Amino acid sequence: MKVTFPHMGHLWLVLQTALEGIGLEVVVPPPCTRRTLELGVRHAPESACLPLKVNLGNFLEAKELGADTIVMAGGVGPCRIGYYAQVQREILRDIDCEYEMVVFEPPDVHFSEVWDKVKYLNRRPWQEGVGGVILAWQKACAVDALEQEVQRLRPREERPGQADAVFRRALQGLAAAGNRREINRLVKESRAELAAIPRQPEVSLLKIGIVGEIYTVLEPLVNLNIERRLGALGAEVVRGLFLSRWINDNLFRGLLPLPGHHPEKTAPPFLNHFVGGHGWESVGDTVTFARQGCDGVIQLAPLTCMPEIVAHSVMPAVQQAKGIPVMTIYLDEQTGEAGLQTRLEAFVDMLRRHKNKIVG
Repeated sequence: MKVTFPHMGHLWLVLQTALEGIGLEVVVPPPCTRRTLELGVRHAPESACLPLKVNLGNFLEAKELGADTIVMAGGVGPCRIGYYAQVQREILRDIDCEYEMVVFEPPDVHFSEVWDKVKYLNRRPWQEGVGGVILAWQKACAVDALEQEVQRLRPREERPGQADAVFRRALQGLAAAGNRREINRLVKESRAELAAIPRQPEVSLLKIGIVGEIYTVLEPLVNLNIERRLGALGAEVVRGLFLSRWINDNLFRGLLPLPGHHPEKTAPPFLNHFVGGHGWESVGDTVTFARQGCDGVIQLAPLTCMPEIVAHSVMPAVQQAKGIPVMTIYLDEQTGEAGLQTRLEAFVDMLRRHKNKIVG
């Protein structure tokens, strides 16, 4: 059994560690590129949302590397991820791409089913398997901590790209790390490298929050490296949605004491209940960013994403009540870099004029 999975941002590093920890041979799909997207678009329904298409491209590229089994997340509620696996299974079968697909539904709804699939996949004594999951969690927390450092540094570094270069090396080191001591050493060394990067003279920077559907937020190919673009425009990016938060919410049912955002407390009265996907979080995080003094918020979503459309519909009320500008960007395979760059430049200019007007 050679297992693969969707390549979503830095999730590959975490899943590789967890799956190897239970004794599986893992085929990490190549980083998402235009080829990945083109493969998915070629075979997926035109109306399918963008993450499904990129996932399909991941699986086709992983097949070229010898993968024969897919580990895929399921879903419940009003979000199309609940039938991603079924649609992808039929597409792959139609094009004679043989795969076994193991789908993990949310454990808070299908715990016994999840447990059965873990037992099916596990190839090692349980103590070792649990150790692998713990190591994967520690890596997720390390990646998130370093990524936040990079987000703060991008608009401040003298030579753009230095922080990202340190981060890329850290990711490769974390992927190979075999215990917590190595992880802590890599984080310490990477933080020291980041701290040594020359910075521009301190200026008044913008702070922009990113909210939205998790795939479009975390996968740079899909959002066209929006965080780097904003950093180059002199804006510090902040997010509430990171791998550790997503894992905690979906695997550990929010039981781990992570600092962070709580949409059930911050989204009401604008949005009072779960609407699928990350729509509730988008509204709640926007309120949180307004309270934290962010200058603006950008909402990212796949085109036709229903939960984010619901969130988008209440954003005008949030803007009016909290006084924070929000721009929504819907993404699909037709989204162009030039058009996105123009929108970002206009939004940043508007925020800067607004900020200078308030300060003045």
